[in-house]
Amino acid sequence: MDFSLTEKQQMLKKITREFAEAYIVPVAKESDEKQELDETVLQKMKEMKYFGACIPEEFGGAGLHDDSIAYCIVVEEIGRADAAWGLSIAVHNSLASYPIYKFGTEEQKQKFLIDLAKGDKVGAFCLTEADAGSDAGGVQLAAEKDGNEYILNGTKIFATNGGIANTLLVIAKTGEKEGRKQLTVFIVDTDTPGYSVGAKENKLGVRGSNTSELVFEDVRIPQENILGGIGDGFKLAMQILGYGRIGIAAQSVGLGQASLEASIKYANERVQFGKPIGRFQAIQWKIADMACAVEAGRYFTYKAAYMYDNQMDYGHVSSMAKLVASEAAMQAAHSAVQIHGGYGLMKAYPVERYFRDAKMGEIYEGTSEIQRMVIANHLLRKGV
Repeated sequence: MDFSLTEKQQMLKKITREFAEAYIVPVAKESDEKQELDETVLQKMKEMKYFGACIPEEFGGAGLHDDSIAYCIVVEEIGRADAAWGLSIAVHNSLASYPIYKFGTEEQKQKFLIDLAKGDKVGAFCLTEADAGSDAGGVQLAAEKDGNEYILNGTKIFATNGGIANTLLVIAKTGEKEGRKQLTVFIVDTDTPGYSVGAKENKLGVRGSNTSELVFEDVRIPQENILGGIGDGFKLAMQILGYGRIGIAAQSVGLGQASLEASIKYANERVQFGKPIGRFQAIQWKIADMACAVEAGRYFTYKAAYMYDNQMDYGHVSSMAKLVASEAAMQAAHSAVQIHGGYGLMKAYPVERYFRDAKMGEIYEGTSEIQRMVIANHLLRKGV
């Protein structure tokens, strides 16, 4: 596999980096402090079709649905500028919009996908509950059939984009079949009576990205809003998360790259004992290790994207990508703070934010421990 970027991909990377430098970087610190995404950036991203990055043009998207590496490049460059935007745009694309394109009916695509792809509506994926996160099968939010509708009752937590979302993919319990819990995915319009946003989380990192509790009290959803079929929820959730981890890996690669670039710049400028600290072996080794880790994360991410586009068995590789990239981002951010010394602890320097943001990547979309479980189980079943 040759992951040298095509001319089109190189141009996309250049354009996205220029966009991010011009519009996202200047307000990233303020976004972190206010704990909200900048509205001007949101409008500019709509114009660039980043909300529909992996959706075909016929539905209002950018048409990168058949080039997942190009999609990763977009998320990486946005994540390099601000991990909060990287997370929000990855979740909106990978976990909310793309599943409707992949598994939805034509009616569902016309009703929901076009607005999501254009950025006129924001999407969220709602799986996690107080007793259901790593254990996806532990979902308790219930959907009871009533004629041609289902009535949803329960609560979701830690929903990325939750407080600003207009369209939700909600995993709900729809009874049992053959002694096993049956889960189903519902597309929920947040204007539906009975739905409300609960507490907004005050997070360690990616603070600009909205993470909220979502409450469902007798929320009536028409049967035609079921994604896939009744009882397909667990299978669809695993497929959605598998693809979503590629986007999260790309976001982590961007964050790791930001830490590396900030460290190189500082090491060339900071003078101690009469010379730039980049001349000292201790700093050189940190930078070398950071570069290797980030590049490894990028390799795994592009490999997972390549395998997905070529209909290969990619699930365990997307877990590898998410694991390696998120831990590389954490390593890079840790080293960046150390290289900056006292200044690395100050909010005037972005590496302080990178450090907080990077830790989040080892938790959401499946913890590092869950990724290791997925990878090991695949290898043990394969028997090689």
